[in-house]
Amino acid sequence: MKKISKFLIAFVGVLTVACNADDVDSRPILSGTAIPEVLTPKTGDAFVLLEEDATKEASMFSWSAAEYSEAVAVEYTVLMDKQGGDFTAPITLATTKNALTTSISVKQLNQSAIDLGGKPDEATSFDIMIRSKVATGALLQSTKVATITVTPYSGKVAYDFEEWYLVGNATVSGWDNNKGNQILFRSATDPKEYKFTGYFTAGAFKTIKDLGSWIPMYGGEKGALAYRGTDADADPVSFVITTSGYYAFTMNIETLKYSLVAYNATAAPAYNTIGIIGSSTPKGWDASTAMVQSTFDKHIWSLAVTSLKEGELKFRANDSWDVAWGATTAFSGMSSNAAGSANIPVAKSKYVVYFNDLDGSYLMIPNQG
Repeated sequence: MKKISKFLIAFVGVLTVACNADDVDSRPILSGTAIPEVLTPKTGDAFVLLEEDATKEASMFSWSAAEYSEAVAVEYTVLMDKQGGDFTAPITLATTKNALTTSISVKQLNQSAIDLGGKPDEATSFDIMIRSKVATGALLQSTKVATITVTPYSGKVAYDFEEWYLVGNATVSGWDNNKGNQILFRSATDPKEYKFTGYFTAGAFKTIKDLGSWIPMYGGEKGALAYRGTDADADPVSFVITTSGYYAFTMNIETLKYSLVAYNATAAPAYNTIGIIGSSTPKGWDASTAMVQSTFDKHIWSLAVTSLKEGELKFRANDSWDVAWGATTAFSGMSSNAAGSANIPVAKSKYVVYFNDLDGSYLMIPNQG
């Protein structure tokens, strides 16, 4: 009897699973009986956006209800594309469940216009449409689009810093002033202080502000910076590296002081990969976006122009959480790989990113086109 009972229980269990699967497979595919159409904004509406209004509402977007052959929960997506676009790569302005309205902020509409090719201070036309979907049913979309014009502001992230680079035969670029020159990292607390900890060959170097130009420039000796501001000024004396190796160089363009001391990198770990990870990055918190390792200095990493979202990130080694660096300051600073370190805040923009795994220095430069 016990064996028969066990057999019956197992059979009933299999039958139940099979019935449940049949129920899912046999759910009716719902047909659409009414298509959602844009109500507001209307074709011809014009939006001239101002940065000081970024947090305000640009417009309340609304649309008519989609209807299906049965009453069901409906998900609506508000889409924006350039005028005449085919909506194969649109901007999603909002997604709602059953709701027929959504508020779009000035900042969001502005960024969407720029992402779709709009130019600051120029009126550009865009199309708005609605798509609706249900769990098992036809995807419906507007038969007509609303064509609006948007005049965006620049949308650039406020970034009031300047960069400085190394040049000289002690550095990766040699004496070429526009050949992948090593950028200097910047202090998070003093925007006038710059530093680089890394590899130098025996030779000399100076620092330049603008790639491709020899002015402005700094050289120096005995801890004092020497400045060259115009072509008529004499070249300052170079900083000298007597023996190839790792050094920590720091300069302050306000106090006009510098330091150049040997750095012991013997015990520094070598990483196979370094990447960025976080809610602002292309792969979110699921996976790292790999950086490129310098062939001149294995501890220096960079990332070419990359779109980052509003959010946060960390630097991570070897695609693992065993070693990850974080900090509290945007754009630049010295990160920590201590457990529980903060996430670096990020504003939406296109960035070039630099990282030094020797001391955790990082630099993120926004507004890259």
